[in-house]
Amino acid sequence: MAVAAQVLRSEWTKVRSVSSTVWTLGIAVVVTVGLGALISALSKRDFDRLSRQSKIEFDPTFTSFAGMGLGQLALIVFGVLVVSNEYSTGMIRSSLAAVPQRGTFLFSKITVAAGLAFAVGMITSFVTFFVGQAMLGSHGARLGDPGVLRAVIGGGLYMTLITVFSMGVATMLRSPLLSLGILMPFFFLISSILGNVPATKKVGRYLPDQAGQKVMQVVTPLGDEAPYGPWGGFGIMVLWVVGALAGAYILLKRRDA
Repeated sequence: MAVAAQVLRSEWTKVRSVSSTVWTLGIAVVVTVGLGALISALSKRDFDRLSRQSKIEFDPTFTSFAGMGLGQLALIVFGVLVVSNEYSTGMIRSSLAAVPQRGTFLFSKITVAAGLAFAVGMITSFVTFFVGQAMLGSHGARLGDPGVLRAVIGGGLYMTLITVFSMGVATMLRSPLLSLGILMPFFFLISSILGNVPATKKVGRYLPDQAGQKVMQVVTPLGDEAPYGPWGGFGIMVLWVVGALAGAYILLKRRDA
């Protein structure tokens, strides 16, 4: 326990001493809240022009989270930098020499970064919701409405899992450029394409972001054929994260620094 506490303190020092990691968290908050507010304001302006069907399917809670897709990219960068900074500078050799228990080293790093991401994610999710609903005005939802609190809490959990998944991938790849070169286009482009093209839609719905974002939905659109609900989608995302962490642990144990 004493060793684990020392490693946790060491990892906390590493994270807060690198300004780039702190800045990425700040960017995630600003982008998510700002874009969500903008989309909510535009949705209010155009609401009366929507078709009757679109009005029925309108989800004010999920609309306020419209900036999450872009904000998550900053969290991906944060997760990658927390892991890859040590590989790019060569400090990983010193770290593993000081903490030969590689499992303790890895999961201490993940615990610190996930704790930060969780705190930032929850604050961001609640602020995004309240700002978005203020922009929507009479078309907005209240926190006490059915499914809304679950969606808001789910938003914070989603941001946390995206960070941890990125850390697992970065640990396996070890290169910040390679990690970002795979993760950024995957979440920003490839996942959206797979999830919207009819031929690949059934596969796309099981990708981590597509499944995980289900927990932030309160209104299920007509025609949504996903065979899982909000927490089912969240569970699928958890499985992706567990797989990434398992791969990270196995490779870290087997490879030289």
